[in-house]
Amino acid sequence: VADFTGRFGWGYDGVLPYAPHHAYGTPDDFKRFIQQAHRLGLMVFLDVVYNHFGPDGCYLREFSPFYFTSRYANEWGEALNFDGEQSGPVRELVVANAGYWVGEFHLDGLRLDATQQVFDAGPVHVLAEVTQRVRDAAPGRHTLVIAENEPQEVKLVRPRDQGGYGMDALWNDDYHHTARVALSGRSEAYFTDYRGTPQELLSAVKWGYLYQGQRYAWQKKRRGTPALGVPPAAFVLCIQNHDQLANSGFGARCHQLGGPGDWRALTALTLLAPGTPMLFMGQEFAASTPFLYFSDHQGELADAVRKGRADFVSQFPSVAQARALLPDPNSPETFERCKLDLGERERNAPAYALHRDLLRLRREDPVFRAQRPGGVDGAVLAPQAFVLRWLTDGGGDRLLVVNLGGDLRLEPAPEPLLAPPEGCRWATLWSSEDPRYGGAGTPPLDTDEFGWRIPAHSAVALAPGKGEEGGEEGEGGE
Repeated sequence: VADFTGRFGWGYDGVLPYAPHHAYGTPDDFKRFIQQAHRLGLMVFLDVVYNHFGPDGCYLREFSPFYFTSRYANEWGEALNFDGEQSGPVRELVVANAGYWVGEFHLDGLRLDATQQVFDAGPVHVLAEVTQRVRDAAPGRHTLVIAENEPQEVKLVRPRDQGGYGMDALWNDDYHHTARVALSGRSEAYFTDYRGTPQELLSAVKWGYLYQGQRYAWQKKRRGTPALGVPPAAFVLCIQNHDQLANSGFGARCHQLGGPGDWRALTALTLLAPGTPMLFMGQEFAASTPFLYFSDHQGELADAVRKGRADFVSQFPSVAQARALLPDPNSPETFERCKLDLGERERNAPAYALHRDLLRLRREDPVFRAQRPGGVDGAVLAPQAFVLRWLTDGGGDRLLVVNLGGDLRLEPAPEPLLAPPEGCRWATLWSSEDPRYGGAGTPPLDTDEFGWRIPAHSAVALAPGKGEEGGEEGEGGE
């Protein structure tokens, strides 16, 4: 929300980092918003951009030439000077800003944009100082610092005494990318290194990043650092976000990219997996409104933004073919098209119920809620099917069986993760094929007569039950 030029925009080209954007209201309005969220039991995090300033309205150079540096190449303009001559005041401008938002506005933490473009070769990285200032600004309160980091550097969430920055979580782009390919079937541009296979989805749930130092063909170099030992809660999982929707060129939502069964199944995987799930606004009711890139620039800058955006999304061959039809990012109509229609909560009631029920199951079921390190294992069952098993000490394991292909019959089924706890049968706890969500219903999956029968394009959660052939409700069933 740092103030930026124009009437509307994404906010990533802020120029006044201490001022909430003027079109949104006053600073006191923002404070009241946060207070009301806290009354409702909600935490509020602010997305902040410490890697560049916007191209219009930034006057820092009028005060000093030392705010910026040419030592590093920045994707969006000049890099900030965090480690060169007279960099101390520049560091304090940013570090104090983190403390300002948390201390003055009582925000509960920050999400740091594109941290790979924050360059600092000094002994203590400025992002580690930002993280510490967030903690210091909220004594006695629980705060979180979450990072976006394209090269997948796990040191951001390692403790300070282990050479890390002490943050709490990282966006897991690998999970998004493989899920997106599984849903859409397209592996073009920066999705080239993903196949959307059961093994990729399993590995992303179990280990966090898929690329932890292997060669990455799209970038022609190695990507990522070892993430073994990082707790699952430190990986933020999503199947859509602002960047990925807009990068499709036409702002298509994830439920519009593939079949409804696969969308429900991948939603279930995201909301029940031991990582930390994230929903993008409107996703919970299958919003029909697109999310496009929009900005309010004029003249040559508007032309440059229009061309730059078209050039970027044209890396996708499917989008490049329709380049002439791309919405103008500077048009007020583009901005208006992205506004949510909250009436769709009622009109799209099955999608809304799907998300509410899954979040309730995650919150109320002690096994799904635990996020225990090493608490899940998984196995591929077929080219488009897999099983995840939440392991417990007391025999209260859970299964999530995901099938992104056609009806699947497993007989025999020589996979130990499918075996029920001793003296029990698997009972359906929740199914994405519930008719309330638009599904076709779910017969028992594991029977004495037919073996395992897994319905097409579905995700089914199972718990130990005592009924014959898994026909009774499991623990926590509704």
